[in-house]
Amino acid sequence: MILPAKAFQRWLQGIAPDASTADVCRVSGIKRTTLAQQLVRGKVSVTTVVSIARAYNVNPVAALAYFDDFRELAGPLPPPTRCELISQISTPDLLQAALARPAMDTVGKPGPQPPALSPTPHATSVKNWVDAIDDGEVRHRVSAATGVAPQNYSAQLTANRLSPELALATSRAAGVGPTGGLVATGLITEEEAGWPPGARQAALDSMSDGDLTTLAGDRLQALGKVLRRQEQDQAQTEKIWENLG
Repeated sequence: MILPAKAFQRWLQGIAPDASTADVCRVSGIKRTTLAQQLVRGKVSVTTVVSIARAYNVNPVAALAYFDDFRELAGPLPPPTRCELISQISTPDLLQAALARPAMDTVGKPGPQPPALSPTPHATSVKNWVDAIDDGEVRHRVSAATGVAPQNYSAQLTANRLSPELALATSRAAGVGPTGGLVATGLITEEEAGWPPGARQAALDSMSDGDLTTLAGDRLQALGKVLRRQEQDQAQTEKIWENLG
């Protein structure tokens, strides 16, 4: 998603009225040539706004809400659903949590306390998020609303990425708050999104042994398919090189 340069300059004037372009780039870590090119083209990237907002201690969610395409981020924002929170727990964390449950021990004793959850995003956070909020028709509604072909949408999910525009469109199509997809893609953190502290851990703790084990098994099965595909691709590549001599 691209933001109009004029709107960006008005926003920047509001948070750093006396800062030069060089000052902004030095504080935010953005290359001067990168920002200059975006301004000349009249299109500023969302990540540029997020980086500058953080550099000036402005919540990126509030910063993005300034722009028309992100007006829905203006508060108050609904909290994430339980399934969204669980989708943002990595597969290794799920497995460790499952192994720590008493039901997994032959004598019913709890295993070692698992470490703190890994930060978002994780290796399959985007696809897991969409799967968690999908009622079976979300992908079709997103495609109809945005004009993005279903196969292109699926390709982004497979690559564990989603543009901010599609993330917001997916949230709208699923009827959930607008921050979930932005957290899943790594654009903003769960703290910046206003998620309650420890919300993911609380959602994990609320899962029954059966639900947790089933979810961990589903994640492992999906991971197995990915690894088998990678192994097949690698074998095919090696065969091609062998035939080339």
